[in-house]
Amino acid sequence: MYDKFIKRTIDFTVAFVALVLISPLFLFLIIFLSIVNKGKPFFVQQRTGKNGKLFKIIKFKTMSDRTDSNDVLLPDSERQTRVGSFVRKTSLDEIPQLLNVILGEMSLIGPRPLLPEYLPFYSAYQNRRHEVKPGITGWAQVNGRNSVTWEKKFDLDVWYVENLTFRLDLKIIFLTFKKVVVSDGISPEGFVTMPRFDDLKKNNIKENE
Repeated sequence: MYDKFIKRTIDFTVAFVALVLISPLFLFLIIFLSIVNKGKPFFVQQRTGKNGKLFKIIKFKTMSDRTDSNDVLLPDSERQTRVGSFVRKTSLDEIPQLLNVILGEMSLIGPRPLLPEYLPFYSAYQNRRHEVKPGITGWAQVNGRNSVTWEKKFDLDVWYVENLTFRLDLKIIFLTFKKVVVSDGISPEGFVTMPRFDDLKKNNIKENE
């Protein structure tokens, strides 16, 4: 009952009200990041949603488009701007995803939407994370975020799918605010962003626990 009907109503209402309340900040970030990123305030990328349906996620852009002499994007660590680092550290880059929630492509809470290139590498068990809508925050995000391995994150995602309740969602919201305040688990040790899951699988690299 909660997952099928009530959750969507809450998602839409909260996302719409939140977007209205923070609209001055939203507009300020659009203008500021447009200047910093040469007219490109947003990062738009295809992701996998509920039941494997693809959609385009929208976030604030935190990295430049700098390339090497062969026109290949530089590593994340070299493209991360000072402003982008702050926006990402404070989770302000997530704000535009409220639009995805309003459109019904995402939920406020659920497994993070990942790249469609990862789909062939999931086990049947891991693929269960797509039984619910992806979220802006989720059980894996408040239990390590990017500081835990992919395998652990998928275990946490599936646990959420199997135990989804209104009470659990409230707990995740509370823990999310706590994580944002202390800026915990934003990046894995030694990386600016999380290493790609498909690259690890293709190269048979074992993650460090």
